Amino acid sequence: MIDRLDKIEERYNEINQLLMEPDISRNIKRMTELSKEQSGLGPVVELYKEYKAVLSSLEDLKEMMHEDDKEIVEMAKMEYDELKHRAPEIEEGLKVLLIPTDPNDEKNVIVEVRGAAGGSEANIFAGDLFRMYTKYAESKKWKLEVTNAEENDAGGFSQVEFTLSGASVYSFMKYESGAHRVQRVPQTESQGRVHTSTATVVVLPEADEIDFELNMGDVRVDTYRSSGAGGQSVNTTDSAVRLTHEPSGLIVTCQDGKSQHENKASALRILKARLYDKILQEKADKEGDERRSKIGSGDRSEKVRTYNYPQNRVTDHRIGFSLLQLDRVMEGKLEPVIEALINEDLKRKLEGKE
Repeated sequence: MIDRLDKIEERYNEINQLLMEPDISRNIKRMTELSKEQSGLGPVVELYKEYKAVLSSLEDLKEMMHEDDKEIVEMAKMEYDELKHRAPEIEEGLKVLLIPTDPNDEKNVIVEVRGAAGGSEANIFAGDLFRMYTKYAESKKWKLEVTNAEENDAGGFSQVEFTLSGASVYSFMKYESGAHRVQRVPQTESQGRVHTSTATVVVLPEADEIDFELNMGDVRVDTYRSSGAGGQSVNTTDSAVRLTHEPSGLIVTCQDGKSQHENKASALRILKARLYDKILQEKADKEGDERRSKIGSGDRSEKVRTYNYPQNRVTDHRIGFSLLQLDRVMEGKLEPVIEALINEDLKRKLEGKE
């Protein structure tokens, strides 16, 4: 661990020197990359400096205990006893900081919620999940913008896409991707029987310019009349936008903005996020078994959570966590579930470290 910490401190000092060079200050992309790396290493370096200072003080106090002056010896023993517990505390903190962090944790996200198995009830449930995330975003003071919504006649959405912007959004929302299952009596069920339906959630980190560059020559832009809620332009002008990334075949549509310009900007954000996610998925597939052990990056078709209304219970199947507060969860009180996932993720990473 000490060798690794020494290398991190060496790299941190190297970055400080690089950022002072004129050539770097003129290269915005390179300067952004280095500043981001420096920011990530900073907390580790500061704690390591404290750790070395504590070890040095303990050695000095040990030497003082062999002095002839009894008062100095007594004082050294007292200070040593007070300080000796700090070193193992810092060691544990350093172990946590040395766990590889997800480089996307600080990013904003693109979220897609779709009704899946269960017909109209699945779409209604997709609408319930969207409302849950809206309430959760409000509690976190995140900004939510709907970019595309296909409403269902019976209620809810067959599909709704939205962006969430704020502090460390992806670090909380990355655990939501997967199949969400609901067990309840549908509004359309006259016999009072409990049905099971599913909705799928996909959470994508928003791509920065330094992640990759999108070649606009590969993107076909089509415009058409909006068909849903948006602005005054709905059904009167070609404000809706469809982007097709021809090399990958990815298609993105946006129609909930007030103008064609706004819809195109939103569609580009989503397209970049999907292409960036494609790169991440291909990289994760190469990592093989390591990916399957990660809670926040499993198979998108995996059943991640069940919402049981008769029992007022929500269960996250990945970590075997259940909470008898479904009513509160559906009102956006997701903190207990998210915290349990974060803690289990950290625990697994710690256990997997050499």
